[in-house]
Amino acid sequence: MQLNNKKAIVFAAPEFEDRELFYPYLRLLEEGAQVVIAGLGEKTYKGKYGIPAETDGTTESFIKDTFDIVIIPGGHAPDKLRANQACLDIVRKTHERGGIIASICHGPWVMASANILKGVKLTSYHTIKDDMVNAGGNWVDAEVVVDKNIVTSRTPKDLPAFMREVIALATKVKAAV
Repeated sequence: MQLNNKKAIVFAAPEFEDRELFYPYLRLLEEGAQVVIAGLGEKTYKGKYGIPAETDGTTESFIKDTFDIVIIPGGHAPDKLRANQACLDIVRKTHERGGIIASICHGPWVMASANILKGVKLTSYHTIKDDMVNAGGNWVDAEVVVDKNIVTSRTPKDLPAFMREVIALATKVKAAV
């Protein structure tokens, strides 16, 4: 298990993309990471396809914690997450200390709202390309893009490459204290 000493947070909100939440969550657990799911206030959220995700607390309840990895799934959830100040603070704080910010599909909306995309090469679902460019990002159409501590992908079909890169990068990042 490559990530025994790593801490990760996965965000959940209404109508998250089921595969983009559970695939990273389970892969991180398989690699030995301590993983929590943070929501916006509800104990359980249903994904776009109806699969429920139970949270371990709200984003506010994790604001003082330090994470090595932040996972931002797509679906409709990022539109709600980017309006949550604690979520943005966790993303910004983790990014500033060199932790991994990993986002897929519409998830990069949260990174744009956290103001961490200036000069960053990234990808996302194609319909938010203009938003990424307007946030200062250098958007490309690729299965997975890694730029320093930021990992992005486009759709669920990219999840294997996405998590391969997240795990590889996480083995190189100093553990959160």
